Amino acid sequence: MTTKYYIEEVYAEPLQAFTIWMKQSGYTETTRKEYLREVYDYLFSLDELPVQQAGKLNVVSFLVSKQESAGDKTRNRTLSAIRSFYASLIDFELATRNPALEVKKSKTEKNKIPVYLEEQELKKVLTYVDGRYRDRNLAIFLLMGYCGLRVGEVHRMNLSHFKKDKGTLEVLGKGRKWNEIPLPELVVEYLAKVEEERIQPYSAKEEAFFVSQKGRRLSIRQIQKIAAHVFDAFKQDHPQLTDMKLSCHKLRHSFATMLLRNNVDIRVVKELLGHASIETTMIYTHINDEQKRSAMTTIEVPKV
Repeated sequence: MTTKYYIEEVYAEPLQAFTIWMKQSGYTETTRKEYLREVYDYLFSLDELPVQQAGKLNVVSFLVSKQESAGDKTRNRTLSAIRSFYASLIDFELATRNPALEVKKSKTEKNKIPVYLEEQELKKVLTYVDGRYRDRNLAIFLLMGYCGLRVGEVHRMNLSHFKKDKGTLEVLGKGRKWNEIPLPELVVEYLAKVEEERIQPYSAKEEAFFVSQKGRRLSIRQIQKIAAHVFDAFKQDHPQLTDMKLSCHKLRHSFATMLLRNNVDIRVVKELLGHASIETTMIYTHINDEQKRSAMTTIEVPKV
């Protein structure tokens, strides 16, 4: 019997509860898979001990066992998965306490500056979007780089979410929270064009706004591959950016940075990004060297 089947046999009910709970809570498919993988490893470490009998020591011991091969960020993700696991058991009355809440997260670099593209660099990236599905792919880049959508939000976008007459987009974000955002005029025009040229879906019931060449909803992985192809071509012509780790989420970083550079109120930026807490938005308030130099020119040093 493989480890996976062994765990599913010993902890069938808790795993079923966790799977159902994550779907009900609006966790993305990617997060569900990652969290389940972490929880499978945790349950294996319990060695058939009932989950309701496990305590803080069990959680810490498991985290320590993984510490050599994982950094603080990975450890915190593992801890979050276990916390969510116990939260689901409490919700379904399969446990009465969450021992993972008693374990502190590792301190990461809270002030680490997010990777982002400058406004001119972002404009140049768009010129590298080409190919047969250029309009569709360009619209995707515009939604992430100039509207701040997450890749999962682009993936979940349906035809009914685009309100052409109002010039807005209904975004289904994390935790199944809806957020209606106004769109720049040019983005509205591109989306209208993509809607008009939309590939006929394989299923007549398919509501996806972005459809693959096979007639199915464009997957998160496919969107990431489209972005990676564009970034690779862009980097070839801009060797100074070779080491910059660009991704779909970096386009979102660029959008947030651009807004704050334009002196948009951080509370408005928070709402546009769909953040639950303004503390999350604060990571984008980084200052660049040019702003520092500009600030110093306002200082008048007296001659003595």
